[in-house]
Amino acid sequence: MTTSKNHWCRLILAALILSGGLLIGCGGSSSGDTAPTDDDVVDDGNNDDDDGGDDNDDGSDEEVGPLTCDNPTYDDAMNLRIYQVMTESFISGDASIGHGVGYGTSHHRGDIQGIIDSLEYIKGLGFNAIWLTPIFDSVPLADQDLAADRLDATGYYASNYFAIDPDFGSMEKARELVETAHAMGLYVFFDGVFGHFKNNAEEYPSPGEQTVTTEGGSVAGTGRLAVYPDDLDFFKEVATYWIETLKIDGWRLDQAYQVPLDAWVDIRAAVEEASASVTYTNAAGDEVHPLGYMVAEIWKGEGDIAAEAYGPEDDPALCSAFDFPVRYALVQALAVEESGTRNATAARLNTGFVTHTRYPDHAIPNGFMGNHDLVRFGDLLQRSDIADPSENGFWARHKAAYSFLAAYSGPITLYYGEEIGDEVAGFADPVTANCADQGLCDDHVSRNSGKVEGLPSGVDNEVFNANAQQADLRDYLSALMHLRAQEPALYRGERTPITVPLEWVTDLYAAHKSHEGEAIVYLLNVSDQPVTATFDACALGSAGDLTDLMSEETLSAVDGQYTIEVPATTGRFLKLEEPVEAGPGCGGGGNGPTGEGPLAACDAPDADGIGPLETSMYIRGSYVGGNNFDATPMARKFGYKGDNLYQVVVTESQETSYGFKFANSDWSYEFAVAGSAAVQLGMEQPLAVASGPGTESTVTISEPADYVFSFQLNETLDGGTMMVSQCP
Repeated sequence: MTTSKNHWCRLILAALILSGGLLIGCGGSSSGDTAPTDDDVVDDGNNDDDDGGDDNDDGSDEEVGPLTCDNPTYDDAMNLRIYQVMTESFISGDASIGHGVGYGTSHHRGDIQGIIDSLEYIKGLGFNAIWLTPIFDSVPLADQDLAADRLDATGYYASNYFAIDPDFGSMEKARELVETAHAMGLYVFFDGVFGHFKNNAEEYPSPGEQTVTTEGGSVAGTGRLAVYPDDLDFFKEVATYWIETLKIDGWRLDQAYQVPLDAWVDIRAAVEEASASVTYTNAAGDEVHPLGYMVAEIWKGEGDIAAEAYGPEDDPALCSAFDFPVRYALVQALAVEESGTRNATAARLNTGFVTHTRYPDHAIPNGFMGNHDLVRFGDLLQRSDIADPSENGFWARHKAAYSFLAAYSGPITLYYGEEIGDEVAGFADPVTANCADQGLCDDHVSRNSGKVEGLPSGVDNEVFNANAQQADLRDYLSALMHLRAQEPALYRGERTPITVPLEWVTDLYAAHKSHEGEAIVYLLNVSDQPVTATFDACALGSAGDLTDLMSEETLSAVDGQYTIEVPATTGRFLKLEEPVEAGPGCGGGGNGPTGEGPLAACDAPDADGIGPLETSMYIRGSYVGGNNFDATPMARKFGYKGDNLYQVVVTESQETSYGFKFANSDWSYEFAVAGSAAVQLGMEQPLAVASGPGTESTVTISEPADYVFSFQLNETLDGGTMMVSQCP
C-alpha cells in the first residue's frame, strides 16, 4: 500500500508518466529564477489552427495536400545520424568575431568557421548530418539589456531571416560550410524558428518584399509570436530561400506547436518543391537534390506531439518529431531526469516505446538523449549520485545509452560533447539562486564550450586533447555509428519486444529488429550487475547461430536454448544468422493468450463487499479513453470475486499497446507486474506495489477480443499474482 500524496500533484505526475515530461516535481520547479533563454517560451494560446493552408507561390487558390511521408526523403531520413551544435558555444574559428555573451558557461564566441573546422571530426565520428542552432541576424534594439544580448547569441529571436549574424560569420562562410559538408557526405540542417521572432523583425523584409506581422503576443521580453495565416507566406519564403540559395537539406523546427498544422502542410510542400528544384554534388560525385527533411521540436508528451506535429493519418502535417517521451525513458532507466525522477528498470524503456502507439502510421520519431535545453547526461549521473567521471560506471552508462540510440529505428541526433561524456564541472544539483548569471540554469547549463580534438576550446582558447576515458568513449560511439550505418535492421527495422526470463525482467531490455530478411537482437543490461540469461531459440526468433556485431563472438544454441552473458550497463547486438520468418516468440505461457485457473476465468460471479482494500480499483493507463492514467472508467473497474481476487473483463476492439496500473482513484494503492515487467498474455505473473511515476507495466493486444484482467493479493496486501488472459 502506498500513501496518498497531494492530489493535484499526483494527477499531473500520473498524466505525464508515459510522456516522461516530468519537468517539475511535487514541491516546486526545477530551476528557480530561470527566465526563458531562447526557445523555451510558454505559448500564450495564439497558435490555433487558422484557415491559411491554401496559399501557393503562384497566387492560385489550389489547395495543397494531402502530402505523404511515404517518399524518398523520409525513407533516406531513417538513416540520419545527426550531430547537433549550439553555434555560439561550440568552436571559435575566427577570433575577430563572436557574441562574447550568452547563456551557459561557454566562451560565447562560437562561429561558422568553427563548425567548418570541425566537419572532418564530425564525419570521422560516423555522423552523416549536422544541425546548427540559428545563425540568422538578431539586430540589437536600442538600449537593450544584457538578457537581450544573451538571447541574441542563441539566435532564437531573429530580426533578419535572410542575413547571417555577423557575430557568426557571413553569407560566404555559410555557403562554404554547406558546400564543404556536402563534399564530405554530410547533410546540413538549419534551425527554423517560424513561430516567433524579434520585435524589430518587421524592419527586415524578405527578398520578395514580404514582412512579418506586428500583432502577435509578446514573448521573452524582446520577441513576439507569429500570426498565422498572415505570416505564412513570409515563412514559406524563409524555408525555401535557404534551400534555393545555399542548398541546405532541411530544417529543425523550433517550438513547432506555435505554427498550425495547415501552415506546416504548406511549408512542407514548399520545402519539398524547392528541394526538388535544385541539386548539388555529393561526396560520391553524384548530382543530388537537397534532402528536404523537417523535424519538429515539441517538448511535450506523445499526445501533444501527435496532435501538434504529425496531424491526422489521412492528412499528414509533419513526418518527423523529436522523441521526447523515449528520451525521458532512457535517462530515467540509466540515470535520472532533470526533476529527479528515476526508474532504473528495463521495463521503463519498453513503456517509453509504448508512447509510439499514440502516433499515426506516418510518424517517424527522431531519437536523442540530450540537446541545448537539457542537462547533460554526465551531470544527470552525478545529480543522482550514480557515478562521477572518476568511476567506470560513468563511462559505462554513457556507452549503454549510446548503444540504445544505435538500435533505435528512425533518425537519431547527438548533442555536441556527448561523444566524450562531457559534463559541467562543479555542477550537478539544480541551481536556483541567480542561475542565469552563472550560466547554470537547467535549461541552458549544457551550453558549455565545444571540445573537438586538436582545436582551440574554452575561454582560454586552449587546444583540446581527450583523455583516455574520453577517447575510449568517443571510439565506442564511432564504432556504433559505423555499425548502424551498415545494418539497416538497426535504423529501419521493425521492433518487437522479446520476452525476458522472469528473473531478469527488471534488469534486461530485449528487442528484435528485423528488415528484409535480416534480424538483430539488441540486449541492454540497465543494472550494475552482470546478467546471464537463457532464452529459448523461438523466443529470439532464431534457428541458427548468433554473431555479436561488436566483438564478432559466435553464440550457438544448446538443446534449443542460448545462454547469453550481458555485462553490467552494457548493450549487445546479436545478428541472427538464420532468422525465423515468423519472428520472435514462443507463445504466452505455453497456452497462447488464454491462461488457465481462477485468474483466467471470464465469468466469475461477484462476491459480497468491495474486497480487503476497501476501495474501488481500476485499470488506469494510457489506453484510448484513459486520459493518460487520469481516468477511472467504469468499463475498467474491478469487481471483487472473493479470496482477495479482483477481476474485470475488458473489450479490446483493436490491436493496441499501452501502459497501465491497477490503482484506486486517489492513487493510495498502485500495483503492476513485479519489476514493472511487460504482461505475458495467458501467464500468471508476480504482482507488486508500483508507487510513483514510471513504474507501470505494459500490455500488447494483437487480436481484438475480450480480455480478463485479474489480480489476487497476498495476506499483507502488498503483492500477489496477476494475469491478463484472452477470454475463450
